[in-house]
Amino acid sequence: MALLEVKVPDIGDFDEVTVIELMVKVGDTVKADQSLITVESDKASMEIPSSTAGVVKELRVNLGDKVKEGSVVLVVEAAGAAAAPAAAGASAPVVAAPVAAAAAPAPVAAAPAAASGPIEIRVPDIGDFKDVVVIEVMVKAGDSVKVEQSLITVESDKASMEIPSSHAGVLKDLKVKVGDTVNIGDLLAILEGTVSAAAAPVAAAAAAVAALASAPAAVATPTAVAAAVAAVAAPAHVPGASTLGLPHASPSVRKFARELGVPLDEVKGNGPKGRITQDDVQTFTKAVMSGAAQTKAQAAKAPAASGGDGAALGLIPWPKVDFAKFGPIERKEMGRIKKISGANLLRNAIMIPAVTNHDDADITDLEAFRVSTNKENEKSGVKVTMLAFLIKACVAALKKYPEFNSSLDGDAIVYKNYWHIGFAADTPNGLMVPVIRDCDKKGVLQISQEMGELAKKARDGKLGPAEMTGATFTISSLGGIGGKYFTPIINAPEVAILGVCKSTMEPVWDGKAFQPRLMLPLSLTWDHRVIDGAAAARFNAFLGQILSDFRRVLL
Repeated sequence: MALLEVKVPDIGDFDEVTVIELMVKVGDTVKADQSLITVESDKASMEIPSSTAGVVKELRVNLGDKVKEGSVVLVVEAAGAAAAPAAAGASAPVVAAPVAAAAAPAPVAAAPAAASGPIEIRVPDIGDFKDVVVIEVMVKAGDSVKVEQSLITVESDKASMEIPSSHAGVLKDLKVKVGDTVNIGDLLAILEGTVSAAAAPVAAAAAAVAALASAPAAVATPTAVAAAVAAVAAPAHVPGASTLGLPHASPSVRKFARELGVPLDEVKGNGPKGRITQDDVQTFTKAVMSGAAQTKAQAAKAPAASGGDGAALGLIPWPKVDFAKFGPIERKEMGRIKKISGANLLRNAIMIPAVTNHDDADITDLEAFRVSTNKENEKSGVKVTMLAFLIKACVAALKKYPEFNSSLDGDAIVYKNYWHIGFAADTPNGLMVPVIRDCDKKGVLQISQEMGELAKKARDGKLGPAEMTGATFTISSLGGIGGKYFTPIINAPEVAILGVCKSTMEPVWDGKAFQPRLMLPLSLTWDHRVIDGAAAARFNAFLGQILSDFRRVLL
């Protein structure tokens, strides 16, 4: 029995590639040429095979480690009989031969040192491949392109590769689109500018991939594959081969996902054959940030809205009851929106030290003005609601008391110099909060129009993530339903929310007699970490003054 170190072989002109996947563990029995780890550069991913057979005794690398040629991957315990053939195989010419052959393509004419004016970018020599399919376009007209920057990704039945630009300049015209088939010499794009030509290895490297991919299976060993892939820095996925858990995406997309902290295996690919593109990663990120989606890690950490066991909070278990034994029941799964909003509401209710102030505002004169305004604007089709006036009044109050228009960021308070107001909309699928932006710059009529459009989109399920994010303050109105007061839950990372109920006619003492006045119940919930009781009382009082005499909004 012998202990042998398995090292990273010659992987071409790459230094310190990142370990992104471990395929074996201590105690596993590995065969010669069995893949051990996956490493990745900024353009290519490759599997590092074992040079010998045996039992894994020690792993010398972890996820995220940087390795290079000669780095020890693991230690195996190998029997003499098993180790010798593997070692011989590792050094035998049959492994190196295809790489050497692939690395020696036909001579490529030297490119000129510089060019001026329109420059044609064509598909380089990619070997014995015909009609490869364009599965990803990475640039668009107007982009500034660098030498060797990837322009498109193509895929055959054996490999996918990124086609780089041979020159630098500004992209004036793109000649291909996703789904097109291309061949050597086809025109990809036209650049404009004074540029330097790329080094000849672009064509030579692509030829190496082609030669290796078409090599007989007997000589195209994993060692040879790894070396050739490293030489071209292109293939990201080999169709038909086991992905070993890696998402179907190019190395550049996987790197982009890692930088954002996106779990790529949870992203749905919308590219050809389910390939994950950069747009897919960005869409997933926006959905998570807006609360429209959750990662598996978030779902595991967040207690369910109605049935979390409370273990994460140190609480006694949630009661488990067989309701059917007491009478007939009907079980329905919660909708997606309720699941997501429920988890957020529970987090906010538990983590925010919230206090609610209740007050009444006299809106008798404002309601008369609203009614007359709607009569005057009947032909416009825009109906002004009390909520539109409330939004303008809240903006005035937020400007006077800016702590209500802030957010906590660690130990700092972020004061926002913009006023985006969210309003709770009741929809068939659950509660949604569209956001009206820059309310300080819009009049009541424009706010009413936008509010109607957003509310309709919410009911139709057509609100986009951008239309539900960025609010600095939220209003939850039950005015069309009823009630008197309630305690709205703050929509983090905001620090306050205003709840409004149905206005009622009440007798109000004017100093001499009771007068009938239309009173609007206000419920202001605020985060006690940022706001104190005195500020909350002043905010409510000031808001009531504006609503009772709307001319104050102009002051």
